[in-house]
Amino acid sequence: MSAQDRPEERNVLGGPLEPCGTDPVTGFYRDGCCSTGPEDLGSHTICAVVTAEFLAHQRGIGNDLSTPMPQFRFPGLVPGDRWCVTAVNWLRAHRDGVAAPVVLASTHERALEIVPIDALTENAVDVPDDPGALGL
Repeated sequence: MSAQDRPEERNVLGGPLEPCGTDPVTGFYRDGCCSTGPEDLGSHTICAVVTAEFLAHQRGIGNDLSTPMPQFRFPGLVPGDRWCVTAVNWLRAHRDGVAAPVVLASTHERALEIVPIDALTENAVDVPDDPGALGL
């Protein structure tokens, strides 16, 4: 399903869903957005700025986000990358104290079905053009 086939999607702030990342290209549909639909069983709806701690946590729970898997058009992530992560795994990291920062304008409203808005807002970050400025 392409972006033009989906109705306008909203972010957790109630506005239009903004792009999350294009280097690498993220999203369940690999369209740069945390768009979701019936095929997205994992709810890849949270736009996270991954940190080394978050990546290590994900690897520890069996979700290796660092190793490239070209067969799935997955480049492998490094700290500072913006990536649409699953709501359940982000929430688990949050509960374990290693939540990745979240870009609210790029986080799909369906994330709220799994993650409380307070958890997202306490980890919210405005991402500059140079994510290295965040000290990740």
